[in-house]
Amino acid sequence: MIEVWKAIGMDMEGGKVEFLWSSKEIDARADEYWPLVLDIAQKFSVQRILSCSEIMGRSENMKNPLVLLKYSIHALNVLARDYCDIIKRKNKPVILSHNMLPGPQQGQEKMSKSDPLSCIFMEDEEADVNVKIKKAYCPPKITEGNPCLDYIKQLVLPWFNEFTVERSADNGGNKTFKSFEELVADYEIGELHPADLKPALSKSLNKILEPVRLHFRTNKEAKELLKKVKAYKITK
Repeated sequence: MIEVWKAIGMDMEGGKVEFLWSSKEIDARADEYWPLVLDIAQKFSVQRILSCSEIMGRSENMKNPLVLLKYSIHALNVLARDYCDIIKRKNKPVILSHNMLPGPQQGQEKMSKSDPLSCIFMEDEEADVNVKIKKAYCPPKITEGNPCLDYIKQLVLPWFNEFTVERSADNGGNKTFKSFEELVADYEIGELHPADLKPALSKSLNKILEPVRLHFRTNKEAKELLKKVKAYKITK
């Protein structure tokens, strides 16, 4: 993950970014961490604790005043704030929950790394992205629950500030959309067809991912790390 962030331009120099490993933080402050864990366990039901199991083992929510986490662990965020109410702690953490990208298949509320076809990986090759988008759920004129439109809204338009569809003159000719609302308007009435939208989406996503691919091809350490990760996926 750190190598991916480097590839997309995160400035690691000058102490601007610091990575903390939860295991080391717990070991370094075990006398603070474990009493906190036990106190939280005593103050909430088993069912409430289990609802937060996805992120068990991390205590940063209780220490940081501002936390950015994915929305799928909203239950933990609420528990952290409720715990502060119980112990009468005034400076409760402020939670910023970012949106989750849906999986490309119908009904997938989020991408799943356990199923390669339901997730677009940062290290995916161009052909991989093309196949996944080609097979993605994208019914004509339907915008609700359409993952391809979500990718354009959340990834492509913020990245490029536009989305260009290349098509033949018989199908309306090339068109560049400057806003998501403009794109949706065309899609809902059938002016923009999935057969034209999908290739344009694949092209845009591949442009975004190309610097990452280049980094893992040309950086010796990153290349070796990716090789180890892929080998781990196969054996596990």
